[in-house]
This record gives sequence, structure tokens and C-alpha cells, in this order.
Amino acid sequence: MCSINGFTWKDTELITRMNSVTAHRGPDGTGVFTDQGVSLGHNRLAIIDLTPTGAQPMTTSDGRYTVVFNGEIYNFKELRSELEPHFQFRSTSDTEVILYAYAKYGAECVKKFNGIFAFAIWDAQTKELCLARDQSGVKPLYYFWDPLTGSGQPRLIFSSEIKAILEHDIVRGVDSDAFALYMRMLYVPEPYTMFQNVKKLPPAHYLLFRDAKLSLRKYWEVSDFSDISSREEALQGIRSLFDDSVKRQLVSDRPVGVFLSGGFDSSAILGAVTKHTSSKVKTYSVGFDVDVQREKFNADFALAEKTANHYHTDHRTLMISGKDIVNELPKIAWHLDEPNANPTAGAIYFLSRLAKKDVAVVLGGDGADELFGGYRRYALSRVIRRFGKLPSTIRHSIMYLLRQGKRAEIIEKFSLNNPTDLFLSFLSQKETEVSAVIRKDMQTNLLPKKHFSRYFTSADFLDDFEKKFMNVDRQSWLTDESLLRSDKMTMAFGLEERVPILDYRLVELSARIPTKWKMTHSGLRSDSFKGKDIWREAISEYLPRHVLREPKRGWFTPMAKWLRTDLRSHVSEILSSAHLNPDFFNAKEVQRMWQDHLEGKRYNLNLIWAIVMWQLWYDTFIKNNDTGKKL
Repeated sequence: MCSINGFTWKDTELITRMNSVTAHRGPDGTGVFTDQGVSLGHNRLAIIDLTPTGAQPMTTSDGRYTVVFNGEIYNFKELRSELEPHFQFRSTSDTEVILYAYAKYGAECVKKFNGIFAFAIWDAQTKELCLARDQSGVKPLYYFWDPLTGSGQPRLIFSSEIKAILEHDIVRGVDSDAFALYMRMLYVPEPYTMFQNVKKLPPAHYLLFRDAKLSLRKYWEVSDFSDISSREEALQGIRSLFDDSVKRQLVSDRPVGVFLSGGFDSSAILGAVTKHTSSKVKTYSVGFDVDVQREKFNADFALAEKTANHYHTDHRTLMISGKDIVNELPKIAWHLDEPNANPTAGAIYFLSRLAKKDVAVVLGGDGADELFGGYRRYALSRVIRRFGKLPSTIRHSIMYLLRQGKRAEIIEKFSLNNPTDLFLSFLSQKETEVSAVIRKDMQTNLLPKKHFSRYFTSADFLDDFEKKFMNVDRQSWLTDESLLRSDKMTMAFGLEERVPILDYRLVELSARIPTKWKMTHSGLRSDSFKGKDIWREAISEYLPRHVLREPKRGWFTPMAKWLRTDLRSHVSEILSSAHLNPDFFNAKEVQRMWQDHLEGKRYNLNLIWAIVMWQLWYDTFIKNNDTGKKL
């Protein structure tokens, strides 16, 4: 894992500066390549082929193609065997396989790669630059495009992190559409970033620059949602692909560990790892130092310890407090590049720092919830869509239970008959609350529907809509919120996280598994919902009994409580009228919301933390222009 940087003109000093800003991603070496029409930079985190022959930028022996690459290609040995009759290899790295695959197949070579990657390849003969990103968007890639510069020469700038792009002389401004989406979704969906004119390269796309023109092409998508008829076939497919994915992702010339949360996804990964390695596995878990409800916030932490003991791992644990978060919050905001409102970022940050002391690579359990129905919202969606077809006695019973439980937010969803509206009813913040705290001239409340409607058709609502629901979650929230957050927090310490469950073959298989095999419970009672039925059955051989018995729990921090204690003073200052940006927020309403939370009148964590992280981002990157050095 590494960082890549570049732009479409020759400037050694500038590409060196970009490398300097992203050096934390690749602490094992740095290099640059310049030619007429291009500058490429690379910071190396050596994982495969630790020798100098694996260093980047890497050029073919004939001098035509040069690559900078961030990630891992797990099937590189098979591809190398395919390419060896045509090319003379000089290293044992996966980087060189990418280089010669591109030489033989062009940009379409990405269809052959099983891995996590973001790379740039320069063709010195045609003067074409190609940027590409992996199928699920595990590795980030940003670009700035200015076709009308003062010099008359268009500018394309790219990097693994936005802060390196900001080393260039570009206007720093807030993208108002990104702001509107962020305040409602709590993250910034692609292709937006919070910076004007800086975009995310979408997952499963490659971008070509040639003759002063850009072209963006999609090379992969999940298109087959037809149901598998045999449950046994589905189970065998999951088992085979999961096992193969974990085995492939253990390839490394440096130590590999496992992030162990306590749930059955990371526990299954650990079980599969122990099957394929004879050495003692290193595992890492984080817990929370809180005065009250320790059991609630550390239930998975305790489970992880039991699982580590079951598999006899070398288990390392860490307890963090709100004070720890306060002290590191500026660095966390700096590494994130743009605001992210998930409070677990700090926990991943500290866990990554711990793991990096022992290993260079960790495996994580991301993706199973989106692929196999692990979120309760999918089960609720099924109930809502089928509600009108139920007998009246059952409908009345359901509504009675919801009213008795004062579940107004669920009752409102029963009137929705549009797939985008239903999707947003689960994922978006309440519009009345958002519109109260942001400036009226910043309120583009229709933007989320416009943005996410591209994923749905009206026919989706009639069939197995939850399949599409999960797939849209995978393409949006998972990539642009969860995976992005994990990448930035792990790479803050030069630690590579791999995600075996998101092997694109498993993603494709999951889309063909009927929802009824993924979830049998209605989800109306949150304390009894488990989800991922067929996934749990398929991976049960890797799960200790104490894990199989546990209910579904989300991974969350005590941030709501910390806001009233350890973080209270710090957050009060950030949200004060003297500090809060008046161009975007209604300070009076923000203060009202903050006081309601402090007094326990309302649970306002989501929007409070969204505003805090946005303001920290703004202070760092726009107001103080402090991007050239680590805080």
C-alpha cells in the first residue's frame, strides 16, 4: 500500500512536494518520474518484493510505460504466468504485473485484476495517461481537472489524498452541493468532495487523458440479480469464494494481522486465516474507557477476547477515552481529507497505531452487512413494501405495535412508494433538523433524491427491492463513508487494510442470492434481529459457539456520552457563535441543538458530530490553509 501522485506537465519540485505531504502512506521509500507532459510520484509501503526491484515509479524495459500503484493485486501470480511468454520480468512484484498487463491489454487490463488498487500509467509513445480504481473503491483516488487554464494548457492533477492536490495553485472553496449532501447523508458521496473542482474517481472506473481531453469509462458493475435456485449451491459458492479470498489476501512478504471486532464477520476471517497459516496470528481490538454502561459499549470487545483465546492468537487490546479523542482530533481531521461524521474514525485511528507496531497488513470484516442483509433497515424495507398485500388483521396488528412503541419514524415510511424515497428515509437525516441548523441559502434539500435516483428504477420497487437496496449501500455508504474512513485512518500510520469479503466475485454472487435467504426476521424488534442468515450458515465452521449465539450489534463508540463529559469543553468552543462559520450555519439553532443534547432532552449526536468535523475540516484546509505539513 502506498500513495500515488501526479499531474500532466513536468515539474520535479512540485511532484516532490506532493510526495512529501503523503509520505505517511508509504514510509519505506519515495520516488519520482518526469517526462514531457507528465510528472509521477510515489511513496512506498513495501508489502510484496521488498527489494529495490519493487520500487516505484516502475518503467518497462523499453521505456514506454511507467506506473505508480497503490494497493495489491491478489491474483498477480496467475497473471504473471499468462504474461511471461511475452515479457521479461525483472521483479517479483505485483506492480510489474500491472505494468505488463497494461502493455498487452491496454486500459481494459483492469478487468483481469482481483485486488484493491488505484494506479496511474503513462504511455510515453502515445502521451496518454490512464488512472484506474478497483471495483469496490477500497483504495481512494482524487483528481482535479481544469481544461481552461491561463496558459492555455489543461491541467489534470491526481493523488491518493486531496491534501497533495492542494499543494498546487488552485482555488480552495467549499462545494455547496457536497455540503448539502454531507449534512443529510453524513458523508460526501462520489463524484463529489467537499472541495470545489476536486472529484473522486468512481470505483470500477478508469480515466484516460490524451490530447488535452478526458474520458471516463466504467469497466465493471453488478448486473445479474437473477435468483439462484439452489440454496445449497449458494452456500457452497459463499464458502468457496470466501475461503479463496482470505487465502489470496494473506499474500505478503511482511507480517499480517486481523482487526477483531467481536462480531462474526471478523471472527470468520480470523478462523479462515488460522486455516491457511501455521504461524501464530496477531489480532487487535479496541474498547472504550467509560464510567457507565461499560458492558454496553464493550460487549464486542469482550467477545473478541474470547474469540482470540479460542484461536490462540497473539491478541493486543487498547482502551481509549474521550480525552484521547480530544488530543488527536486535529490529526484525525487532517488525515481524513474531508469531513466524515462517523465517530468510530478515532477508534480506528488508535487501533491502527497499535497494530502498526507489529504488522504492515491487517484484514478487516467490512462488507458482509451490505452483501448479505446485515442491517435491520433491509428487513424493515421488506415489511414496508409488503404491508399493503398483508391481510387487514396483520396490518392492524403491525400498526398497533408501532404506535405502542412510539415508532413514528417507522410509521411514516409505510406511505412511501418510491424506491429512492424509501432508501433516503433510512439513510438521510431528518430534513426539519438539517434545515434548522444550516443557512437558508445553503438549503438544497432536493439534491439527495436527485443524486441517489440514478441507482434505482421504478421497477425495482416491485421485485426484490432489498437486493438493489443492499447494492446501492455497497456503492455509496460503504465506499464513500466506511471504506474511505478506514483507508485514511489505517494509512495515517502506513498500515494496509484488506477486506476479503469484498472480493468482487463474492459481491457478484451475493446479488443473486434471494433476500429471503439472507433475512428471515421482520426486523420490527431491534433486539431480536440478526440478519445475514445464509452468510452465518456458510461461515459457521469458522465461528466459535459464543459468537454464533450473539445478536446483531452495530459497532459504535460512547461519543454521545463523551460529548457531555470529556469532549464537552472542546466541542462547545467549536460550536460557539464566535467559531462556527456563519456562511454555512445558523449558530443560534446549532446552540439550541447542542444544549438539548447536553441536557439529555434529545439525542443529537449525528448532526452535532457532522458539524464538528466539518468545522475542523474547514479550519484546517480552508481557513488556516494548513495542508503542507502534518499537525
